[in-house]
Amino acid sequence: MSKYDEEYASGRSNDSIIDSSAMSPTDRDGNPIPVTIPIELAPGVKVVYTTRLGGVSVADWSYCNLGGKGEEDPDLTMRNRIAVSQAIRADLSLVSQVHSAVVADMDDLFTPNAPFGCDLSGSGQAEAYRADAEIIARPHVALGMFAADCLPVLLADAETGIIAAAHCGRRGLQRGVLEATVAAMVTKGSEPVNITATLGPRICGDCYEVGSKIADDFDAQFPGTFTVTRFSGPGIDIAGAAVQCLMKAGIPRDNVIDSRPRVTAATQYLSEDEELARLCRRDDEDTPQLSQRLAKMHHPMCTFENPLWYSHRRAAQANKAHEGRLLALVMREI
Repeated sequence: MSKYDEEYASGRSNDSIIDSSAMSPTDRDGNPIPVTIPIELAPGVKVVYTTRLGGVSVADWSYCNLGGKGEEDPDLTMRNRIAVSQAIRADLSLVSQVHSAVVADMDDLFTPNAPFGCDLSGSGQAEAYRADAEIIARPHVALGMFAADCLPVLLADAETGIIAAAHCGRRGLQRGVLEATVAAMVTKGSEPVNITATLGPRICGDCYEVGSKIADDFDAQFPGTFTVTRFSGPGIDIAGAAVQCLMKAGIPRDNVIDSRPRVTAATQYLSEDEELARLCRRDDEDTPQLSQRLAKMHHPMCTFENPLWYSHRRAAQANKAHEGRLLALVMREI
């Protein structure tokens, strides 16, 4: 259980700011305790977002990198993945994400082949199954999507027990990954009106700058998603596009649950966390002081703005050679 999970489970107020550095970052065996943010998506279904905190990664990957394709020592990545699996009490299910519209049916593909669950991510010695969405109908398996700016979307049908996770970058959205994910759920017996979804950490429209042609083409497919970014150039709103895709697939707008309140509470809770402050000082990404970073933040879900998240674009702006990946997970607990 993470530092934040322990506080949440104890029933203390989300509005209080507590010195989380007083809590041990490791368990009795010296293993890392990842800092995660849990959200109830549907009865018996939980979404979990990992953060950069509570792992054993070093250098540019600090501290809880879960991606395996960035040249980090694979033993450190493995320790972080095992720690997350233990913290959420579920096996992880990982695939190799390639910005496609392919949906992996993990009822057929899930086979424990790693200490943390099923690894088809293609990292290290793992077998690669190329897909950008996963679906399953069994409990105690956490479907995971890596992210460091792209949008993870987590879905659940409480009536049938079917859950799904999708990796929604710009290209994946344009290729129909969300529509394909909902269609796969329907094939298994779901009705779109019974599906709830939530949008995970992602780069926001104010920060996702792209070329004019890309922005125009994206807006033509997803009207109203063209933005002018904080950098004064054209950008796109991938979250807005994802909502359009979900509604097109038949999911009612009211069934799209907002993760922001829980993430905002967690960010406030960790606003004096020494590990996070240390990351900000060492990263020197835009503003080195945690308090200043948080004071400038307008969108807690934005990977570029919120220092809790990994962000490829923020890392590139800071001239970092590497960047880690968070995991957005969805699991049935019953």
